[in-house]
Amino acid sequence: MLGLIVTIIIVGLVAGLLARLIVPGKQDFSIGMTIVIGIIGSFVGGFLGYLFFRDDASDGFLQPSGIIGSIIGAIIVLLIWIRVGGRRSVTR
Repeated sequence: MLGLIVTIIIVGLVAGLLARLIVPGKQDFSIGMTIVIGIIGSFVGGFLGYLFFRDDASDGFLQPSGIIGSIIGAIIVLLIWIRVGGRRSVTR
């Protein structure tokens, strides 16, 4: 169980960092927020992969296609976060 949690955190970090490198612009996120975006992106990528290919993680969780799906999902989550977060402004 601990190994699964560590793997999720590492894959989330890698996916989040790669998403931040791919998406243009400045993102002021901490490492923790980068990991969260990567983990959420992993779930989004896994869900989209299941919708398109009707395949699940029966062959194991750590696969190249899963990591690529995690990165794509993290990019989607990051773009949505930037789009929604950009609308928030404080008016006085």
